[in-house]
Amino acid sequence: MFRFDEGLKVYLHHDPVDFRMDINGLSILVEQVMRLRARYSARVLAIIEHMLVAHLPSVVPSSLLGKALQYMSGQWPKLVRYVENGNWPISNNLCENAIRPFVGGRKGWLFSDTVAGAQASANLYSLVETCKTNGVEPYCYLVWLFVRLPLAATADDYAALLPWSMSVATLP
Repeated sequence: MFRFDEGLKVYLHHDPVDFRMDINGLSILVEQVMRLRARYSARVLAIIEHMLVAHLPSVVPSSLLGKALQYMSGQWPKLVRYVENGNWPISNNLCENAIRPFVGGRKGWLFSDTVAGAQASANLYSLVETCKTNGVEPYCYLVWLFVRLPLAATADDYAALLPWSMSVATLP
């Protein structure tokens, strides 16, 4: 088993972190999140980046560690973006959990007869998950949508049919 040199190990947090809660379990404002991220997260990210820059040249690029460090280096600008906006979550767990049923059904969709059929399946799935995210019951929404969709003529008409644009009172 490969063991890292003790000098390469960084212990940033010893306790499990629950990203489902806001910071310290409190509901806080976006500005407060940005301040806390600038104060704490930016400092940790700076330490990690310093270590990345320091160790990347001394690691064989084709080694597993070299590949991992190169990948991290390439993804670094995306990784640090969450510090810029308090609305952006640290984790993409909500997205991952939303696509889990889709991934499970993927084997069944391998046999879509046409590209258009596969696109239609993806569009329908996207609508269902958007309904769930916005607290709208998907079946009721789709019944409501399919009655009104043929009447839409403009971009504004279509926008008014999206789950987040409608009120629950308009559903059957």
